[in-house]
Amino acid sequence: MASSDQENSGTSSYSSSDGLFKALAEKMLGKVVEFSRKLKKLGQDDPRRIIHSLKVGLAITLVSLFYYFKPLYDGFGVNAIWAVLTVVVVFEFSVGATLGRGLNRMLATLLAGGLGLGTHRLATLSGETGEPILIAVFVFVIAAIVTFLRFLPQMKVRYDYGLMMFILTFCLVSVSGYRDDEVIKTAFRRLTTITTGSITTVIVCTFICPVWIGVELHKVVAGNLEKLGNFLEGFAGEYFQLSEAEDSRDKSFLEGYKSVLTSKGNEENMANLARWEPRHGQFRFNHPWKQYLKVSNLARQCAYKIEALHGYLQPETQTPQEDRSKIQEPCKIISSECGKALKELASTMKKMRRSSALAEPHIAKSKVAIENLKTMLKSGQIWKDSDILEITPAAAVASLLMEVVSCTENIAEAVRELESLAHFKSPKPRVTPEDPPQVMDDNQQGAIIGAPDDHVITVNDGPSDQYLMRNPSSVAEGSRIHL
Repeated sequence: MASSDQENSGTSSYSSSDGLFKALAEKMLGKVVEFSRKLKKLGQDDPRRIIHSLKVGLAITLVSLFYYFKPLYDGFGVNAIWAVLTVVVVFEFSVGATLGRGLNRMLATLLAGGLGLGTHRLATLSGETGEPILIAVFVFVIAAIVTFLRFLPQMKVRYDYGLMMFILTFCLVSVSGYRDDEVIKTAFRRLTTITTGSITTVIVCTFICPVWIGVELHKVVAGNLEKLGNFLEGFAGEYFQLSEAEDSRDKSFLEGYKSVLTSKGNEENMANLARWEPRHGQFRFNHPWKQYLKVSNLARQCAYKIEALHGYLQPETQTPQEDRSKIQEPCKIISSECGKALKELASTMKKMRRSSALAEPHIAKSKVAIENLKTMLKSGQIWKDSDILEITPAAAVASLLMEVVSCTENIAEAVRELESLAHFKSPKPRVTPEDPPQVMDDNQQGAIIGAPDDHVITVNDGPSDQYLMRNPSSVAEGSRIHL
C-alpha cells in the first residue's frame, strides 16, 4: 500500500514538472514569435533600416582586410583595429550624420595627433625628471580647455564629437608616447587607419542607397503644414456639427497637429546634420536650412492656436448650438480657406515649385471673412439675448481663428522667402487650344491664342491689313482669325 502511494506521488510530481516545463517552453516560444513580429514590422515600416544594416556590415568587412591580408597587417600591425572601430562609431543612418562624424573624427585625429607629438617632443627636451611633469601639465590644460569649449552652443551642435575625439587622441598620443620609443610611427599608423575607416564609411554611406537627412527635413516641414491644413479644413464641420454623417468618419486628422508641437528638437538636429551633406538633386550645397526652421517655428506657433481650438471641440466647453450657428458662416470660411492655403503651401514645398501665390486668394478670402465677423461682433446684435458665460467659448473660437489667419499669412511669407533662397523651379505655363483669347495691352490690339492653327492679326488700318481683309483666302483654311 505504501509503495503504491509512493508511485502515485512520484507520477504526480513528474507530471507537474513536465507541465511546468511545457508552460515555460510555450512562454519562451511566444516571446520569440512576438519578437520576430516586431522585427518584421520594423523592417516593413522603413526598409531603409535593413539596407543600412547591410551597409554597416559591408563597411566593417572591407576595413577588416587590414587583418585578413598579411601585407596590410605587417604594415599597420595591431593599429589596424582602429579602422574597424572607426566604422562602428562613425557610420550613421543618414549621409549628413555620417559625413559630420567622419570629418570630425579625421580632423580631430590629425590636429590632436600633431599636438600630441609636439607635446611629447617638447617634454623630452626637459629631461627625464621633467618629462612626466610637463606631459601631465599639458594633458590637464588641453583637456580642460577643450572640455570647456564643448559647452559653447555653436561647438556642441556641430563639433561636439570632434572635440571629444580630440581629447581622446591627444591623451593616447602624448601619454602613451612616454613609454613608447616609436611614438611617431605609432601615431602615423593610427592616423592612417582612422582616416581609411572614415573614408570607407563615407563612401559606402554616400554611394550605396544614400539616405539624405535634408530630404527628410524637407518632407517633415511640408508634412507639418499639411497636417495643420487638414485640421483647419475639417474644424468647422466638427465644431458646428454641419453633418451627422461626419460622426462615423475617420477623425485622425484632428490629432495630426500634435506631432508638430513636439518636432522642434528633431528638426533642429536634422537641419544641423543637413549642412554637412553635398549637393544632391535640387538641394544645393549651402541650402537655406535655417529658412526651413523658420517655416517650422511659424507652423508650431499656428499649431498652438490649433491646440486651443481643439479644446473647444469637447462638449463641456462648447457654446449652445443655437448661439454657435450665428457665427458659423464667417468662421467656416476662415477655417476652410486657411486650411486650403496651408495645403497649397505644403504642396509648393513638396514639389519645390514657385506656386506659393496660389495660397494668396485663400488668405484674401479669410481676411474678408474676418471683417464680416468683426462687423457682426461689434454690432452686438447676434448674442443680444444670450448668457455671457455661454457665449464666451464661441467668442474665443472666433478670436483664435483670427489669429490663425495671421499665422497663415506669416507662414506664406516665409515659404515665399524659401522659394527664392532655395531657387525653386518656376511652374511651366500650360497652353491648351481650349484657352480663351487673352487681349494684351491697349497699344497692341491683338490676341494670344493657344491653338497651333490660330493667327494673330494686328489691325492698324495699314495697306497690308486692308489687303488681308479684302483677301481672306490668303489665310490657310481651317485657321481662326482674332482681331
